[in-house]
Amino acid sequence: MIAIRGLDIDLRDFHLRDVDLEIAENEFFILMGPTGAGKTVLLEAIVGLVPIKSGKIYIGGKDITGLPPEKRGISIVYQDYALFPHLTVRDNITYGLHFHKIGKRKAQERLAQLIEVLNLSHLQHRLPANLSGGEKQRVSVARALMVEPKVLLLDEPLSALDPRFREEVRGALKRLHRTSNITFLMVTHDFAEALSLAGRAAVMNNGRIEQIGEIEDIFKRPNSAFVADFVGMKNLFSAEFRGTKALVSGLEIELGVTPVNSHGYIAIRPEDIVISRRRFSSSMRNSFPAVVTAIIDQGFYYEVRVQSGEVAFASLITKSSLIDLKLRETADVVISFKAASIHFF
Repeated sequence: MIAIRGLDIDLRDFHLRDVDLEIAENEFFILMGPTGAGKTVLLEAIVGLVPIKSGKIYIGGKDITGLPPEKRGISIVYQDYALFPHLTVRDNITYGLHFHKIGKRKAQERLAQLIEVLNLSHLQHRLPANLSGGEKQRVSVARALMVEPKVLLLDEPLSALDPRFREEVRGALKRLHRTSNITFLMVTHDFAEALSLAGRAAVMNNGRIEQIGEIEDIFKRPNSAFVADFVGMKNLFSAEFRGTKALVSGLEIELGVTPVNSHGYIAIRPEDIVISRRRFSSSMRNSFPAVVTAIIDQGFYYEVRVQSGEVAFASLITKSSLIDLKLRETADVVISFKAASIHFF
């Protein structure tokens, strides 16, 4: 449905370079990356709001690179809603019909469907000032879909919402995707949103796409140090590879397989590192004595930082485990992790 070929954009001090991307029809695709990576610029290039230096954009096999925004069959939803304050919910939703010709009967059916799926029936005659953040975002999505776009672009639509409203809008997006033939492309920083809504994703960095693939693969098998750090692999180390072992500042870490390269990186997710007070027999092929250097409350979990020789590791444990292990700073512990939990590149 969406195909981007060799896209280059120059915007004074920011550049998009060599962007290639394929998104299937009716797919829910996620675009991730840090602030300033170029995610919004890419969305606005697709919708036709920023000039392109070179490259092509196709929608449904049609080259739309030179078309004006209104001819592309694309709608975009921003995080700040952009509702007209003097119009009711119903009038905001139908505003786009002034510029897109849809038969009266079809428009009424479309409006009724959106109001039902997005649970807006009781809000139709309210003004935006009398809506919650979640309600405003649902109205914004309904307005974008009212004109029957082929593609819906969503620029961090949930980031400004509190957790309760975020879950509400996330559920609405799921329902809309299931009940339509529209292709969704959404920007987000939230991995829970990505895992909940989409099957595939891309990670951007400094105007380039670093990795494209299944979200689980990106999350568990990043292909670069940048992606590993971005997806929360806090245990990321430069390593020398000798046979099936990785040498990291004096530690010999068993990988279970022999890497092709002699040097590279290893990465271990913090939840894959087990902390105990003594060494025990298990299937874990890596086990090292360590000292607790910090304990950080992360809400449902605690991040426990430890030092083993010259190497600092981070682990995630539950509050009950923290209490059971009687952990404190300077406590002697043993850290263990499976060879299969180590990603190397």
